[in-house]
Amino acid sequence: MSQQTADMIISSNTVFTGLNNQPEPASIAIKENKIVAIGSEEEMKHYAGENTKIYKFNDQLIMPGFHDFHLHLMQGAVALNGVNLFAARSEEEALEMIREFAESHPENPWVIGFTWDAGYWDTQQLPTRHSLDRILPDRPALMFHAEAHYAWVNTKALEISNINRHTEPPSFGMIGKDENGEPNGLLYEGAMDAVIHHAYDFTKEQKRVLLKNFLTHAASLGVTAVHDLFASESMDILNDYDLFKEFEDKGDLTARLHLWPALNDDLERAKQLRDTYQSDKLRVSGLKQFIDGVITARTAYLLEPYADQQDTRGETTFPPETIKKWVVDADKEGFSIRFHAIGDGAIRLALDAYEGAQKANGKRDSRHSVEHVEVIQPNDIPRFKELGITASMQPDHFAMSERGVYTDRIGTEREKHVFSINTLKKTGANLAFGTDYPVDILNPLLQIYRAVTRIDSSGETVWHPHERITLADALKAYTSGPAYGTFREHELGTLEVGKLADIAVLERNLFEIPAEEIPDVKIQLTVVDGTVVYDHTESLIEK
Repeated sequence: MSQQTADMIISSNTVFTGLNNQPEPASIAIKENKIVAIGSEEEMKHYAGENTKIYKFNDQLIMPGFHDFHLHLMQGAVALNGVNLFAARSEEEALEMIREFAESHPENPWVIGFTWDAGYWDTQQLPTRHSLDRILPDRPALMFHAEAHYAWVNTKALEISNINRHTEPPSFGMIGKDENGEPNGLLYEGAMDAVIHHAYDFTKEQKRVLLKNFLTHAASLGVTAVHDLFASESMDILNDYDLFKEFEDKGDLTARLHLWPALNDDLERAKQLRDTYQSDKLRVSGLKQFIDGVITARTAYLLEPYADQQDTRGETTFPPETIKKWVVDADKEGFSIRFHAIGDGAIRLALDAYEGAQKANGKRDSRHSVEHVEVIQPNDIPRFKELGITASMQPDHFAMSERGVYTDRIGTEREKHVFSINTLKKTGANLAFGTDYPVDILNPLLQIYRAVTRIDSSGETVWHPHERITLADALKAYTSGPAYGTFREHELGTLEVGKLADIAVLERNLFEIPAEEIPDVKIQLTVVDGTVVYDHTESLIEK
């Protein structure tokens, strides 16, 4: 008998395969970890055996699993057990949230928080260590700003980390000071590292719990693949590739992990990691580095000075010549490279570095990428397609920063070219979406919502309506775009026969509902590698 018996058959009237721009009725047969057939429900009946699990959905949307192209896995796992301050609208409100969290988690030696933004506070004034000291005099506190490029800490955290008025700042970073020259509790870029090093000193068992919680959370959101990008030297103490391997060996890795360690001058270590981790579920996909910081802290690197502070245009994390050399060397060894580049100066430098590698090493299918792509010069947009560069973007980021503050920093002229998602797409760039979790929440549908509506931080106004994209294109940027961005388009990103069975089923058909309801749609079922990893459905009929 040539006909295979499927382990599972999933059917719905609305299946978005990613090959067309509209969903259509279909039934999908899965055997082991692959899709073995797609057709009508009638046709798929031949694949049903007595042990075949059959899921019948009516109008719930079946689609390829969400593939988050940019996040920080273990940092995100810590955030699941931290306080989220994004909703605070004043420093006092943030402090109250921190105090309540600290009291309800007495077992945490450090109080860790995320995503505060003084741009949304009533005073718009940056906080200092003194207010944190009031509520936490004896317990160290570390509160990451919404963009995670600076942090607010208390005196106890500074003491533990040996940061005082005499501490030299790192090469890329700054220790905020008060009028007396004492640290004020704000640490920018690399200056956070000393504190993070102490706050993130977890045991192996604690890391196991963190990773398990992350994977459970990802599965509940339909996220089947993620890209874990190098965040900073200090965050690297959290990263435990051996732990990821342990989970894989035990069959507990319920999402595909693509690892992007640091691009630096140690290519031998990078090659060793690439050789060690190279499976379907766990692989080193390339290297990542930062070129600049963020707009709100004025650490993003611009071609012209900041509109509201004419004496600076930000700076690069490393000298441009160093960045270019690293790219040529790593490109020669066949690595894909990804650069955090937010300002127009940083984006241009990234593109120049990639172009330089093509000239030095010859043209190849490298699939390098630029991360964030926030403020761009129009004449750099076509270079993405010309050089084969992926535009890796997080659409909700433009709604995370208070729009007025963001625009004040860059001025109205540059503001015309912010998050140019549709323009990049129209010029033929490969678009890949992600969350930058824990900078943003892990829910992919929030990113989809922003990409199709462009609703800004006010919740009402559309920021550059011409940069909206269609729902189909937004879904593709979260499925096939990332698959292509990491050379996996032949096995991931669309629902086709022969591809790996990574599938998400949503409780509603996104193509039929008002856009404002998209972020609240829940996941019914998540399948990774042919295995159900999340099931929130009553529609299972066992045969």
